[in-house]
Amino acid sequence: MAKKKGSDYKASNIQVLEGLEAVRKRPSMYIGDTGQRGLHHLINEVVDNSIDEALAGHCDFIRLTIKKDGTISIMDNGRGIPVDEHPKLKMPAVEVVLTKLHAGGKFDKDSYKVSGGLHGVGVSCVNALSSHFSAEIHRDGKIYVMEFQKGITTVPLKETGKTKENGTIITFTPDPEIFTQTTEFKFDIIADRMRELAFLNPQIHIEIIDEREEEDSDTYKVEFHFAGGVKDFVRYLDESRDPIMSDPIYIEGELENVPVELAMQYSSSYTENVHSYVNNINTREGGTHISGFRRALTRCFKNYAEKNKIIKSNSKIQISGEDFREGMTCVLSVKVAEPQFEGQTKTKLGNSEVQSAVEIIVYDKLNEYLEQNPKTAKKILEKVVLAAEAREAARKARQLIQRKSVMSGGGLPGKLADCSIKDPAHSEIYLVEGDSAGGSAKMGRNRSFQAILPLRGKILNVEKAKINKILENKEIQAMITALGTGVGHEEEFEIDKLRYHKIIIMTDADVDGSHIRTLLLTFFYRYMHPLVEHGHIYIATPPLYRITSTRGEIQYAWDDETRDKIIRELKKSKKKFDVSRYKGLGEMNPDQLWETTMDPETRTLQQVTVENAAAADKMFSTLMGDDVEPRREFIERNSKYATLDI
Repeated sequence: MAKKKGSDYKASNIQVLEGLEAVRKRPSMYIGDTGQRGLHHLINEVVDNSIDEALAGHCDFIRLTIKKDGTISIMDNGRGIPVDEHPKLKMPAVEVVLTKLHAGGKFDKDSYKVSGGLHGVGVSCVNALSSHFSAEIHRDGKIYVMEFQKGITTVPLKETGKTKENGTIITFTPDPEIFTQTTEFKFDIIADRMRELAFLNPQIHIEIIDEREEEDSDTYKVEFHFAGGVKDFVRYLDESRDPIMSDPIYIEGELENVPVELAMQYSSSYTENVHSYVNNINTREGGTHISGFRRALTRCFKNYAEKNKIIKSNSKIQISGEDFREGMTCVLSVKVAEPQFEGQTKTKLGNSEVQSAVEIIVYDKLNEYLEQNPKTAKKILEKVVLAAEAREAARKARQLIQRKSVMSGGGLPGKLADCSIKDPAHSEIYLVEGDSAGGSAKMGRNRSFQAILPLRGKILNVEKAKINKILENKEIQAMITALGTGVGHEEEFEIDKLRYHKIIIMTDADVDGSHIRTLLLTFFYRYMHPLVEHGHIYIATPPLYRITSTRGEIQYAWDDETRDKIIRELKKSKKKFDVSRYKGLGEMNPDQLWETTMDPETRTLQQVTVENAAAADKMFSTLMGDDVEPRREFIERNSKYATLDI
């Protein structure tokens, strides 16, 4: 063979990354990404250690402080990280934990029976990805301190004083060299996760202090403690719904060393809202614990209904498992000593023994509850029958949609301006508010890969409608047909048939536009959830202002701050200018719409992601539910983040 330039490939070419170098080289392998999600994951890794101390019975208080410069400090009153010398590595145990991958007490069953973080890379990764990191340990009557920069020890472990307390204080500043998009922590993202942990661990008090806020503001200091645990969690999630029972059903038990805790409640809503956790980790994709719960629920209700002749066995309406879950809000929490999660994301539990443990406990305890509460049982089962009737009507509506949508594509909605490319990975569809904006979008688009579907008026509020009524809505029918995936539960939804991998919601920047956008997001979240889960939903951001100078130069501003900055620069250069505010997309000519909102080179799209499923569920039920008071409180609390068109 001919000798090539690269043939002097020797041992010296092999890179060996020492210690935490690998984390800094490939951070996304360890924390998911280096955007906002990865940034907040740093906090979760540290807090998880404190929670594990609580699960072991050694901690009941956690304080998280966001300092003015964006540094995070997390304190707990656990045992404190051990400081004695590690027998093999001949260095303090705390240094091993903070600088070595796959090192920690989670691998020792005597130290921690259950744990959220099992890979042993958590807090050492936070250290590696921080420009400054310090650990202060209160243990055995003494205070110890150790400091690091980018994972490298700068101040070796030293004793600095005496104390009567036990615990650990971890302080870190994310490294802007790693987190190039942002190093700013969002209070709401942190609060949602801390609230969730407080619900799941009723023995814990969690306090958040945001020193970036004024001391008298609502968000300066927030405390979470829920003595009712998962029952309180269900009440919180159902705050905007109308329960059909006086109190949530609560079930707890332990079988085969698997503690199971569950709370569930039925309301007049039409969606199933089940949130499952394993060792405090949200298992979004479910798993064996969810399978066990569903089997127990269906079997128990069916047996009770037949035994008490509430559902006749010869009834024309066939009751299925999903009918028993319509309108149900449930939080299921299990603790597993050695959980087997499918994939790196830890979102689906695979332990087979957990299914039988959950199924047996839930069946026995739920059966006992139904026998003791016949009036509530009857109310639930009456709702189940109505759900089955609506599902049968929905089946007929689906068949009608399918008949309209033939395989050749001839059945696509008439108002859809489709793109010529047939590869979904390179195709995108704009859902546009109104025919006027739809006309501009059709003229301004790139026809090869951009499809336009104008929507007339506001679609149905799916939070307050049965599935058969939803499927009768013409605008929703048009979207379902255009997207090609089907709609509803997992077994009826085929994501591999999605015709466009970018679904872009483009509405006016006013109150009506915001309402239409929220209606669409609610529909996608409730009935096409995999589209949200896989990151296919986007929001277009058309500009609010056009600033035209006398020389014909045009600049666009997406907010008041940018507008004011452009105006200041024009005044400095003594140029005359005119500022116009866009009231709607229809006011833009096709060229302007393409340049500002549709051209992949210049546009800004916001990807819709779900950081916290329970928080998203709560938000949609609050915004789109029947109860006015929680909605008013939510809008007032979040008004500083909203742009109102007054």
